[in-house]
Amino acid sequence: MKTILVAKTILIAALLTALVSGPVIAQEKDEPAVTAAVEALRKALVDPDKGTLDKLTLDQLTYGHSSGLIQNKTEFEEALLSGKSDFVSMDLSQQTVMVVGNTAWVRHILSAVTNDGGNPGTTHLSVLLVLMKVKGQWRLLARQAVKVQS
Repeated sequence: MKTILVAKTILIAALLTALVSGPVIAQEKDEPAVTAAVEALRKALVDPDKGTLDKLTLDQLTYGHSSGLIQNKTEFEEALLSGKSDFVSMDLSQQTVMVVGNTAWVRHILSAVTNDGGNPGTTHLSVLLVLMKVKGQWRLLARQAVKVQS
């Protein structure tokens, strides 16, 4: 009788552990894929092409700049492809990733050399990205940036 009780207790404990840790393991497993998607986006911002931008972003994209400008996907792509928004180089640091189901948020510091519309400059921003996993691919849904206070 005690053996059956002990076996049931162990089984229940194992099931509870699997239920609690299963989603955590899945989230941790997705973090490298989210990080890779962010890196692909960083590269596409520096060297944009429409096909890559389309693959990395959702049609419902809302892209917020530190100036307060908010762009939809079409406006975002047009600005990059025309050179109106031009990242010459970009570094991301202090990145954190959190995966919750099929959604992930990413925070990082973005430091870049720019040449927006032919005007050289630099920028230092704190950025929040929201990505969704659609058909196995992590794609950008939203972005908001604020200037880092000196």
